[in-house]
Amino acid sequence: MSYTALYRKFRPAKFADVKGQDHIVTTLKNQIRSDKIQHAYLFCGTRGTGKTSVAKLFAKAINCEHPNGSDPCMECAMCKAIQNGTSMNVVEIDAASNNGVDNIRQIIEEVSYPPTDGRFKVYIIDEVHMLSIGAFNALLKTLEEPPSYVVFILATTEVHKLPVTILSRCQRYDFKRISVDDIVGRINELLPEEQIEADEDAIRYIARAADGALRDALSLLDQCVAFNFGKRLTYEMVLDTLGAVNTGIFSDMLRMIIIGDVAGAIYMLEEVIMEGRDMSQFVTDFTWYIRNLLLAVTSDDVSSVVDMSKENLAKLITESKQITADEAMRFIRILSELSNQIRYASNKRVLVELAIIKMCKPETESKDDTLISRIRALEKKFEDGDFAPAVRQEIPEKEQERPKEEIKIRPESVPDDIKRVAANWSRVIGMTQYPQKGYLKNAIPSLGENGELIIAFEKNTDKVFYTDADHHEEHFDELKRIVSEAAGAEVRIRLEVNKQPGSGEGTAFPDLSRLFEGTGIIIEEEE
Repeated sequence: MSYTALYRKFRPAKFADVKGQDHIVTTLKNQIRSDKIQHAYLFCGTRGTGKTSVAKLFAKAINCEHPNGSDPCMECAMCKAIQNGTSMNVVEIDAASNNGVDNIRQIIEEVSYPPTDGRFKVYIIDEVHMLSIGAFNALLKTLEEPPSYVVFILATTEVHKLPVTILSRCQRYDFKRISVDDIVGRINELLPEEQIEADEDAIRYIARAADGALRDALSLLDQCVAFNFGKRLTYEMVLDTLGAVNTGIFSDMLRMIIIGDVAGAIYMLEEVIMEGRDMSQFVTDFTWYIRNLLLAVTSDDVSSVVDMSKENLAKLITESKQITADEAMRFIRILSELSNQIRYASNKRVLVELAIIKMCKPETESKDDTLISRIRALEKKFEDGDFAPAVRQEIPEKEQERPKEEIKIRPESVPDDIKRVAANWSRVIGMTQYPQKGYLKNAIPSLGENGELIIAFEKNTDKVFYTDADHHEEHFDELKRIVSEAAGAEVRIRLEVNKQPGSGEGTAFPDLSRLFEGTGIIIEEEE
């Protein structure tokens, strides 16, 4: 026996099975109970929200021989015939392929004959907006004054394309996008029947990826189950099957973008591409991730507007501290523009790389919302002393002769293993991979009071990379391994944040890597 897709197998058999459309279900049920069936209905809304399913369910309910209240019994001959698609009383027409005047004239001829059994002849015209102007004109009179035994149900995803003359003759019902919770609830109902085991976060990701369409959610579930046949469906399996990216990648890439590390961000994109991830899906998910960060930054109660577990919500709030609302809105604007362009691009990768460069370097854009980011970058250069003046200033001879400030460090205070690490600091950085390399470029090796190696970062966000979440522990372990190789022994490491120029807080750690290059630091020999 051939396999039936989940979205076909689990079409609603009663009105209680219809999810997320209570306003429509209640109205239709009341019409059935009061026997006030209209002659023409218009079901409009996005794909996969239940338009055709509700139309077929309504056709069964008004023709059922032994109705169960407002629901069809699903046992009588009429219900079974409509369910199997063999009933002469329910005619389903795809207007995308039957959109001519002749097709509508055939319907008009059939309408003149009453049903052989059952109460109503029901014509379900799907994608009705595809009908030609001539076909619409041919349908007008019959649609306005059909025989008492005929019901028209028109379904469309693009209601704005319908003539006003058609709209005025129908009772209109707008189908809403189905919420993530409703989709998750429906999937959890059918999992035991299909003997499928799945983690909650895997189901929730499928529900989010469906974008409000229950049919799409069931199709995605079908795909994931087929790819991982006989296994419990996990979050990672869903990501692999659908070509999606773990949110940890977005977190790391955002850090690269915020510190302006173009090479690090492009390297991470390369890894995403090599894993076979879809670029369009990557852009969509990255936009969604930054949108959640923006809500965390701007909302007093983020849990009420962001749909995720408590654990992920706490992590999101922590990560939101590294970004401002202005930056988040600029990133979303860039990614939204990219999303429109990438749909028709032959080389999607280049467009994504260009967007990442724009996000890393606000000075490459001339948009108004980049001004704040560009001003902040200039302020930071002033604070760090990296700003090069346009006009060359003459330095008095006395100031030129003034010796540099000397930092005296006794050799015996620096253990040999720390010396080796400091002497080979550039090599240590070179042995790491992105995104670690980008953070270590903004760090210096120094010495702690207890003889441990201190790695002092320029900014707190760089230090947070190694400490803020479980999935970053592997990066810290990798750093310890590389440092120990350079030192020739096991080295204790402590992460700190260096005092920033112009700030009155923090500790200014001496840079041991400069000690062995002889730039302004003298080793004082003990007498």
